[in-house]
Amino acid sequence: MMMKSLTLAAILAVCLPVGLAVAGPISKACMASDRGAGKRTLCTCIQQAADATLSGSDQRRAAKFFRDPENAHATWVSQSASDDAFWERYKSFGATAEAYCAG
Repeated sequence: MMMKSLTLAAILAVCLPVGLAVAGPISKACMASDRGAGKRTLCTCIQQAADATLSGSDQRRAAKFFRDPENAHATWVSQSASDDAFWERYKSFGATAEAYCAG
């Protein structure tokens, strides 16, 4: 676990220098949400985790969950192979964001 955290931190440090404003779909959705309002640092960190774990299309899809939690639930209970594959990637993103951004 420690090695994975260090590896992710190293990747993010190289790819996204500190202070760089990230305005990706996850960050935008986070900032617009009730939980993210006024928490630019947290939303930027979550975007960095998304950049390290999700494709652009996965990020756009996941960003919709901030506005419509029912969409997340529908994806989770879906029997579709593509939804299942997305959900596995989304769970990986969530675990990465939690490990990297929890303070």
